[in-house]
Amino acid sequence: MKPGLDNAAHVLQRDLIENHPDDAIQLLEKLSPPEVADILSQHPITVTAPVWERLSPDIGMRALEALPMSETVDVLRHLDPTRTVALLSMRDPETRENYLTLLPEDVSDELREILSYPPDCAGALMDPRVLLFRADTTVREALSRIRTHHRRGMRMLFVVDSENHLMGQVDIQDVATATAATRLEEIKRPVPATVNAVAPREEVVDILDLYRLTDLPVLSADERLIGVVRYRNLMAAAEDEATVAMQTMVGVSKDERALSKVSFAVRKRLPWLQINLATAFLAASVVGLFENTIASFTALAVLLPVVAGQSGNTGAQALAVTMRGLALREIRARQWPRVVFKEMSTGFWNGIAIALTTSLGVWLWSGSLGLSAVIGISMILSMVIAGIFGAAIPLVLTAIGQDPAQSSSIVLTTVTDVAGFFSFLGIATLFSSYL
Repeated sequence: MKPGLDNAAHVLQRDLIENHPDDAIQLLEKLSPPEVADILSQHPITVTAPVWERLSPDIGMRALEALPMSETVDVLRHLDPTRTVALLSMRDPETRENYLTLLPEDVSDELREILSYPPDCAGALMDPRVLLFRADTTVREALSRIRTHHRRGMRMLFVVDSENHLMGQVDIQDVATATAATRLEEIKRPVPATVNAVAPREEVVDILDLYRLTDLPVLSADERLIGVVRYRNLMAAAEDEATVAMQTMVGVSKDERALSKVSFAVRKRLPWLQINLATAFLAASVVGLFENTIASFTALAVLLPVVAGQSGNTGAQALAVTMRGLALREIRARQWPRVVFKEMSTGFWNGIAIALTTSLGVWLWSGSLGLSAVIGISMILSMVIAGIFGAAIPLVLTAIGQDPAQSSSIVLTTVTDVAGFFSFLGIATLFSSYL
């Protein structure tokens, strides 16, 4: 081609990219990634940035990889951070980190913050490597992109507009049965539900169950499609965290497995068993303080497990609810007054109900109104204390930067045992003349 024609083509390309980015994207996405990279690299990044930002992430990332590394970094640092993240999300964490280390520190720090969603929210659970398709994409073109991307288990294709706002979805079975020239807009269907990237896992689970979805689209704050939560991945993550929480609550390392070496299990468990032994002696020492009272009224020894058991159950309920709230980001450590007051009030009213039942049972068993009153009062007091500490322990651990599940059950058991023994035996000592 003659130089004059080359210049004319260059001017026309720039005009299309600069003034008609949506039309440019439709044309570019029909080319191979190296061709896209070649065309866009001929123009300043200030002109091509809107096109880079609107390209489907998988095409955009492969086009960037066709550029020299210096040009790739220059493009990434000039794009909107959320769009840069969408491009980088098409690659594995190690590859992403390689690109981030080449960017200026302030840019890379901002991108890492966007990439690190809070645990258990939709953004942290989603698969960001989702393919975005335009409405005018043909079935032939869609299948070609799917084969190039080497993704297995794909059930839905998502159709977006020029700003990557979700327009609809296409079942992969419909793609397989359609003619090669069929456009996706002809076979797309409405999307039943979407979720925001910061929505808690509980909301994600509810939506997936309500609509019986296998893939749930995740949207950014500006309503752009940024990923998909796969039902199988969500269930695997939920199961893994549940088992980890069960282990750490009772002093077992989250890294231990059923077939771990005995030496590893002993090394991880023994310190917490020693701590638990010390706390058991602490609870026993409380009973020892009231040795004379127990010797005078042997019925107290019989009833001690009743008070301690109810106190322990109350604390465990408060602990479970609070830890769940922290895990799902329903509450924060700064909300501790409200959470503690709620559990204290719950313990009080449940304590009254349990105290009435217990007092009646003790009166029928012993015939002593004094003993019935003592166990009733101690039941209310111990359940209130258990509710307070059941909520406070995980909140305090969170506030000081520790895992709220880490052996919280051991600490709570000590508190509830001491509270139950001390309240029951202490009140019985004060009112011993009525027993």
